[in-house]
Amino acid sequence: MAAERGARRLLGTSSFWLYCLLLLGRRAPGAAAARSGSAPQSPGASIRTFTPFYFLVEPVDTLSVRGSSVILNCSAYSEPSPKIEWKKDGTFLNLVSDDRRQLLPDGSLFISNVVHSKHNKPDEGYYQCVATVESLGTIISRTAKLIVAGLPRFTSQPEPSSVYAGNNAILNCEVNADLVPFVRWEQNRQPLLLDDRVIKLPSGMLVISNATEGDGGLYRCVVESGGPPKYSDEAELKVLPDPEVTSDLVFLKQPSPLVRVIGQDVVLPCVASGLPTPTIKWMKNEEALDTESSERLVLLAGGSLEISDVTEDDAGTYFCIADNGNETIEAQAELTVQAQPEFLKQPTNIYAHESMDIVFECEVTGKPTPTVKWVKNGDMVIPSDYFKIVKEHNLQVLGLVKSDEGFYQCIAENDVGNAQAGAQLIILEHDVAIPTLPPTSLTSATTDHLAPATTGPLPSAPRDVVASLVSTRFIKLTWRTPASDPHGDNLTYSVFYTKEGIARERVENTSHPGEMQVTIQNLMPATVYIFRVMAQNKHGSGESSAPLRVETQPEVQLPGPAPNLRAYAASPTSITVTWETPVSGNGEIQNYKLYYMEKGTDKEQDVDVSSHSYTINGLKKYTEYSFRVVAYNKHGPGVSTPDVAVRTLSDVPSAAPQNLSLEVRNSKSIMIHWQPPAPATQNGQITGYKIRYRKASRKSDVTETLVSGTQLSQLIEGLDRGTEYNFRVAALTINGTGPATDWLSAETFESDLDETRVPEVPSSLHVRPLVTSIVVSWTPPENQNIVVRGYAIGYGIGSPHAQTIKVDYKQRYYTIENLDPSSHYVITLKAFNNVGEGIPLYESAVTRPHTVPDPTPMMPPVGVQASILSHDTIRITWADNSLPKHQKITDSRYYTVRWKTNIPANTKYKNANATTLSYLVTGLKPNTLYEFSVMVTKGRRSSTWSMTAHGTTFELVPTSPPKDVTVVSKEGKPKTIIVNWQPPSEANGKITGYIIYYSTDVNAEIHDWVIEPVVGNRLTHQIQELTLDTPYYFKIQARNSKGMGPMSEAVQFRTPKASGSGGKGSRLPDLGSDYKPPMSGSNSPHGSPTSPLDSNMLLVIIVSVGVITIVVVVIIAVFCTRRTTSHQKKKRAACKSVNGSHKYKGNSKDVKPPDLWIHHERLELKPIDKSPDPNPIMTDTPIPRNSQDITPVDNSMDSNIHQRRNSYRGHESEDSMSTLAGRRGMRPKMMMPFDSQPPQHEETETQRYSVTVKFTQLVHKDWSPESVRNTPSTDTMPASSSQTCCTDHQDPEGATSSSYLASSQEEDSGQSLPTAHVRPSHPLKSFAVPAIPPPGPPTYDPALPSTPLLSQQALNHHIHSVKTASIGTLGRSRPPMPVVVPSAPEVQETTRMLEDSESSYEPDELTKEMAHLEGLMKDLNAITTA
Repeated sequence: MAAERGARRLLGTSSFWLYCLLLLGRRAPGAAAARSGSAPQSPGASIRTFTPFYFLVEPVDTLSVRGSSVILNCSAYSEPSPKIEWKKDGTFLNLVSDDRRQLLPDGSLFISNVVHSKHNKPDEGYYQCVATVESLGTIISRTAKLIVAGLPRFTSQPEPSSVYAGNNAILNCEVNADLVPFVRWEQNRQPLLLDDRVIKLPSGMLVISNATEGDGGLYRCVVESGGPPKYSDEAELKVLPDPEVTSDLVFLKQPSPLVRVIGQDVVLPCVASGLPTPTIKWMKNEEALDTESSERLVLLAGGSLEISDVTEDDAGTYFCIADNGNETIEAQAELTVQAQPEFLKQPTNIYAHESMDIVFECEVTGKPTPTVKWVKNGDMVIPSDYFKIVKEHNLQVLGLVKSDEGFYQCIAENDVGNAQAGAQLIILEHDVAIPTLPPTSLTSATTDHLAPATTGPLPSAPRDVVASLVSTRFIKLTWRTPASDPHGDNLTYSVFYTKEGIARERVENTSHPGEMQVTIQNLMPATVYIFRVMAQNKHGSGESSAPLRVETQPEVQLPGPAPNLRAYAASPTSITVTWETPVSGNGEIQNYKLYYMEKGTDKEQDVDVSSHSYTINGLKKYTEYSFRVVAYNKHGPGVSTPDVAVRTLSDVPSAAPQNLSLEVRNSKSIMIHWQPPAPATQNGQITGYKIRYRKASRKSDVTETLVSGTQLSQLIEGLDRGTEYNFRVAALTINGTGPATDWLSAETFESDLDETRVPEVPSSLHVRPLVTSIVVSWTPPENQNIVVRGYAIGYGIGSPHAQTIKVDYKQRYYTIENLDPSSHYVITLKAFNNVGEGIPLYESAVTRPHTVPDPTPMMPPVGVQASILSHDTIRITWADNSLPKHQKITDSRYYTVRWKTNIPANTKYKNANATTLSYLVTGLKPNTLYEFSVMVTKGRRSSTWSMTAHGTTFELVPTSPPKDVTVVSKEGKPKTIIVNWQPPSEANGKITGYIIYYSTDVNAEIHDWVIEPVVGNRLTHQIQELTLDTPYYFKIQARNSKGMGPMSEAVQFRTPKASGSGGKGSRLPDLGSDYKPPMSGSNSPHGSPTSPLDSNMLLVIIVSVGVITIVVVVIIAVFCTRRTTSHQKKKRAACKSVNGSHKYKGNSKDVKPPDLWIHHERLELKPIDKSPDPNPIMTDTPIPRNSQDITPVDNSMDSNIHQRRNSYRGHESEDSMSTLAGRRGMRPKMMMPFDSQPPQHEETETQRYSVTVKFTQLVHKDWSPESVRNTPSTDTMPASSSQTCCTDHQDPEGATSSSYLASSQEEDSGQSLPTAHVRPSHPLKSFAVPAIPPPGPPTYDPALPSTPLLSQQALNHHIHSVKTASIGTLGRSRPPMPVVVPSAPEVQETTRMLEDSESSYEPDELTKEMAHLEGLMKDLNAITTA
């Protein structure tokens, strides 16, 4: 044992010295070059030469055992000889007082009796050789690792097992990794001899293949590491006879991921067991490995793979495939090959002057990528403002100073090892020129003026040096030529600059002679720099300018790039990215933005991250992505990191191979062809394909075959004759097997057919032409002994060679599609096999002409219904009897809806398609009747139109004003005008009335205009008693049930000037108490006196009215005296007239004696809508006119009086009368909408009623009683100028006033009856007797009636307040008599009110009434006598 240990130490020492000699041999040429490579000298100047200083031998990694001796070799060359020292773990060793460590004469380190224990490991560590020459500098060697093997420890030991004869067996023995070389095996306590059948793996495991009886026994492993041997437990291995039955195929040892260095050997273990005994095959990536012909690849016992002298090309995924004929299993492992650092470019020696910038270049390679650090004279170079690492590995020194001289070393290291290379820097004096051929490592700023200088005058200092531009990171300097050389065309300049307080100065030269400016880049923000400029001519550098102190501008402090950006795949669909906080954060980092992009695309995505790592999920499998990070602080985004690329992990394929096809070769073989899965579904490198096949009759007996990933076909042999087989193929990645294709069947031939010649001609060919296709059918050749692989069909117009289609040999017919109708085609048919195509068979055919038969029509839709949704929308629904009962559409049918309106009659249909059983028709006209029908279409079949459905859209407020508004004066009546118009073009419903606005001021507010309501759809109206020779402006507004439309444009009209008797009769006389009838007769409108016949007729009318009035008063007095009570006295209201103003106070029991008989049995209740306008207030209008607005009643004596239901609470109201001058400044307080149409919809919650009252007016028989109707909704009414006593009543929603403006027929006399002004009053209060017009025959113009003023039902919106026409005119001494219209009470209150009305007056009131009637009679007598 001792001899063996000694031999090992001797072998190790000799190997080390051999390595040193090889290293010395490699360095010798370089050393010779360095020794002979002195720099050239310029004339008259002495230049120091570079001194050769380098290592001849450097220490290497060493493995030792406890108690042994170790030599770490080191030798350096220099003149004079260098001093050698050693560092351990970065600290110098004190070898003078160390008994176990000695420095050998050549510089090597000798360690005797290595010490190593669990808690004391003084010798294990990293060693470095340091060589120093006092006058030159210091260099350090590479770092060597000394490993001391520890005490043997077994992590696994052999266990008893059994193996069938001829099969494989393994015995485990795992120890510390550093002790594996010292493991050996014993069988039955005797050393085990290893051979091709019994091997020891690098892990220490023992593999026995093709076991025999002699392999049985007791096994143990032994570890010999310098001390006493360490034995494992013994385990018995039993060898059993072959049972001759199959057993499952399993792996005893699978390969595991390995990492090796270039040049090492590697063993990939793989041992399988099963009956029959399996065979092992290896694949790398997608290629099968040929271990038989390769010199570096060896298949060891049991199936393990050994690779000698590993290279980078050996890296990859290796597959161990075990197959015993019945079953196939596989395992895989990744082999990673690493490389020690190696220099592609080493630093070179450099000459330089002070203040220059230099760069030492160093380019390295290795795997993993090495890290580079720089050492100057043995000390680490720390990056700073003047020592910078550029281009990843190069060292840049800025602003050289004398102390920068020395040796610089580039040290590269990775996980595998480290290496160093160095160069010398010599700084020359300024009067010594640098050699003419400067090294390439000098920067552009310092490479000028390297030629030796000559003697002569030098330039003076440049003048007026200023900083013309100062930024955050650069400064632009300008100056003038020196005084010694005003032109300065041949001068060059050097700008020296340094930070304030720093001795290291840098230089920047101008780019060409005569240039007097330079820009200094790469400065620091908010930093003070000192600048000076020197001029140079051919003799050398001149004087320096005075120092210039300049401070750079501060800049927004943005973050720098985040360091150590790393990305690694966490799963097939996720990647984790990590980074660190930026070195130059410039304040608190608020967040980061992570950008990532799929390789090959230009769409970059981003995500906000608050931490230093983030996992991006949902990525594509086995796809490469690039990542970068940008840090954000309060100033904004910083500098982006460089992109880092990483690929997501692979996964099993997500799709089956494509285009699987089978080709029967003969009676015992079938060729399978396929294509890889789609690239997006491969999810990794396809490493192979698994082919499974079985007989169609035996579905359980499946055979598997594995092929490489590059193979896209496989010949399956050894099949049975005339048997049908099913085949399927699945793709493999390193992650597993993907989905398989569907089973595809093929049948082997019954006998081996001849394929040495082409097939014969098919026995028959038949064609059947259609419109755009031809059906081709055939029978195979008569000679069935020649293989037919398929048939080739050629066709074309006039030639069969235009297109060719190949079909399977089993096929007997084919349809050629997409042909032209009515065309002559020539068709050929040829059978083919692998030899070629046989003799063709020809046929021709003419396609049929293109005719479209009428398809059978479908049943039209039924049950078409039109549901009105709004003024412009109707929903059409229908049913389809050709659909199932659930009416669910499952095919491609669609429906066509058409619609039209009959106005105008020639309107065209509009159509729309729908795919459901309903359609929403929009864009219709309001209040328009439409008819709809539906048709169904399916493919080329269509139904007839269905039965029509009709629907009328809802009304909408008029959207256009009345048109063609004209105003003309009435012939013979200059104060009366006639307004004509046409309905709005867009009425959007039935017009229920119009409102005429007129005013003398076209610019007045609309509520200051006088209004005239027109009921119904009449298109003409007359307005009376206008002021002569006055311009008036007229506007008209239409209304339907939905509301008011827009107003028309103002139309101007000037009334005629006065004529005849100088204006007499232009105003009605004031019928006050002072009234005296005129002595002369009234004039007609034309100024002519009235005829005697008219006077007599008028007299008869007046007398009749007087008699009837007296009779009525007497009857009322009788009733009132019977019912008068003291309680009713207190609640009676008084009517007073003061200056034309009348106030009414009282309650529902203050009832005047009726002037009309009320037939209570004719009382009728009707529901009506309620008005939202409570308690309107009436005022007069500013335009003076006489009222003549009592509308003639129909021949019937009945009239509907619609009035709002009242609560009959006591309420005060006023009715004011003033002159025109006094009224012009008043603001109107009433609204004048109206509605002539009764309600058409449901009743409201509060029921309202309309009361129909039949009454008889006791006047002359030739003067028809007025039919006055109150509409359902009442708003404000015009104020009365007559004296009226009435009571306001207010319903719970608010007081609603009902008023009526009755128009009378016109009379030729020009004098009109006063307008009846109506206030809400007691339900039984009657009309007062109107004033009697002057005598004259009553003449009526029924074509131009004046409409009564009606209330409006406000449905959708409120109408603004307007002023109504004045009843009186200026100059009247007495207002007209009032006419009071009854309000409709509630039904339950009617009887009580009737009873109250019978006794509502006392004798004193009757006396006043009689006095009033007497005054009236006097007036009548005065008129009669006149």
